[in-house]
Amino acid sequence: MKLAKLEEFRQAAYEHLGRAHDVTFELTDAILLTRNAYSLADLSLSPVFRRKWPSIYVSEAGRS
Repeated sequence: MKLAKLEEFRQAAYEHLGRAHDVTFELTDAILLTRNAYSLADLSLSPVFRRKWPSIYVSEAGRS
């Protein structure tokens, strides 16, 4: 039952992230799972962040 609630929460969060939902969702996972990250470049080295680090900046630039 708890796993189903977690999956439901993750799906709802994913749907509310906007255009850059894929990269933002992976970045959120990296934030939650990386202990010593001091920059976006550090987070991009996390195994759960499967994209190249510039995609973090590009997705934010396109949101305006």
